[in-house]
Amino acid sequence: MTQKALSLSVPDVPTLLAAYMPFLDRGGIFVPTHKPYAMGQKVVLLLTLPADEERLTVSGQVIWVSPEGVTGRRMPGIGVHFSQQDYSVRDRIETLLAGQLDKAAPSYTL
Repeated sequence: MTQKALSLSVPDVPTLLAAYMPFLDRGGIFVPTHKPYAMGQKVVLLLTLPADEERLTVSGQVIWVSPEGVTGRRMPGIGVHFSQQDYSVRDRIETLLAGQLDKAAPSYTL
């Protein structure tokens, strides 16, 4: 199975806060998608953070799946756990979210 790159452009910090998965040791993010993915599947994510022109290439693994037709405030998509070499991406996200992670609103995942 070939790896397909997903693209995610996060428009603002509140969206980033809702999508970020701080409970993962290497960090992770929710990516809205209607395409089916399998748990454990490796993915490449082209990530653009708020107020950042640079696209970051992040590799990771699917650890969460919200299927098509999911109910409540959730949307279809996947949670991607960042790989070990992407600690710097986690650090950039956590710097953007400084002081907000402890009072995080409900996320797209949990």
